[in-house]
Amino acid sequence: MGILLAASHRVLEAACRSAFQRFRQQASQLEWVQRKKLKHLVLLHTGQQLSYEQFAKKYPLTRYADWKSNIEQSRRSGKNYLSAEKIIRFQPTSGSSEALKFIPYTQTFLNELDQAIGLWLRSLYRQYPKLRNSTHYWSVSWLPESQRKLLENDNLNDDSALLNVSKRILSKITQSVPAEIALAESAEDAMFATVTYLAADKHLGMISVWSPTFALQLFDMIEQNQAEISMILRTGKWQRKSLDFLEAPKSCEQSYKLRGLDFQSSDVWKQLWPKLTLISSWDTASAEQWAIQLQKRAAGVSFEGKGLWATEGIVTLPFDGQYPLSYQSHFYEFLLQDAELPIPSWQLKQGDIVSPVITTGSGLMRYVIDDELEVTGFYQQVPCFKFLGRKLTVDLVGEKLDHSVAVNVLSQFQIEDYVPISLLGIEQCSDKKPHYVLLSEGNGQHQPSAAQLDEHLKQNFHYELARNLGQLDEPEIKHVDDAWHYYKTLAMHNGMIEGNIKPEPLKKMKIKID
Repeated sequence: MGILLAASHRVLEAACRSAFQRFRQQASQLEWVQRKKLKHLVLLHTGQQLSYEQFAKKYPLTRYADWKSNIEQSRRSGKNYLSAEKIIRFQPTSGSSEALKFIPYTQTFLNELDQAIGLWLRSLYRQYPKLRNSTHYWSVSWLPESQRKLLENDNLNDDSALLNVSKRILSKITQSVPAEIALAESAEDAMFATVTYLAADKHLGMISVWSPTFALQLFDMIEQNQAEISMILRTGKWQRKSLDFLEAPKSCEQSYKLRGLDFQSSDVWKQLWPKLTLISSWDTASAEQWAIQLQKRAAGVSFEGKGLWATEGIVTLPFDGQYPLSYQSHFYEFLLQDAELPIPSWQLKQGDIVSPVITTGSGLMRYVIDDELEVTGFYQQVPCFKFLGRKLTVDLVGEKLDHSVAVNVLSQFQIEDYVPISLLGIEQCSDKKPHYVLLSEGNGQHQPSAAQLDEHLKQNFHYELARNLGQLDEPEIKHVDDAWHYYKTLAMHNGMIEGNIKPEPLKKMKIKID
């Protein structure tokens, strides 16, 4: 196992070397690389030869709603109505404008993602050499339970599928958890299978997830199911019939080790996985506090934050301690705060607060990503960024609820003289995980139940998934006599100045008061 593992990593690292070298060598030629990339994409999607200036004048900024009709037509017919290239699959997600979106993935787009992952992997191997002799866990995405039958053909969404064929084969050898766990009947089963495979793997060296709350959930599940997982590892048999489609891992050595773990020990995870070198997850904006908890929980393990990677495309990657633009991937423009027209990446200045606009191999052109970034510096000519958060969105653990969702909730539950005022996202609570609170006033006899609010919010893809995974607690209804007074008190309790407070349909609060 050790020889094959090390050999696979060597070949995988070599396959990623060209992306790494190209990124460094062309970092002083940002405008040339970006203009060349745009010409290629415009020709591919439209058959036209256009300069950037001609392109910017001819094509408007877009969001998902502008592409939805063509995407749905492409899904129904099997023909691509966005570009001349064949669509390989549709990646489900949710976002600021739609409860459920489908992003087309073409071979050109997958190649763009592949080179970005190659750059990241090569950078990791250089910074953490021990990863060359260990297995890795890259998160496998599974669907919310209500979407499983609707999207069964898209259910197997592991991160390694973004690599090209040769790298994918190599990555399978180095992965700790099989992608087939995504086929489990429920998110709970998928998660239990994941932690069982992780516990069985004495060679585990890296855990790469998106949300730090997800990694914390993995640790909690191992601790809470210590005896059951230990039994499975000893016998090689699942105790849950729903997982019989999947071969159970077996390791008497890890079973014995797990059974004797003291979870109060500061180095408990290093005891279970002596080779564990690195944990990677989001660590900025609303994820920051959970990333800090994760680092404390995994004492002695290095930590690396994620760049900005959306389902629609990649913007930044961790590289040499910074988060530079993945300028080899797509064509990028940026909207400055309060500006109507974007500027190209080569015109950015340090301190600019911007939102990305991407044109990619998927067929999406001038597509606005409603995130806020700050330009923190430059890697040669390439701008580097800090992620500040989602615009007009509350995102406690990756659920991405926006103002339109909140407005819909408030209107749906307004009955007679019952008045919903605001949907509050609560980050910290002594007795609950992050959750949402519907603040209301009026006739309390007509107020909805927490279960009704939960079902309504579950119409949003990532909210339902966060609830399935236990990352969000059940929402609450907070009914008071004077909701505006309560709202102001809560906002001031969270550090806002009274004169600056205005009622909003959706608001994130760090803590709540009784």
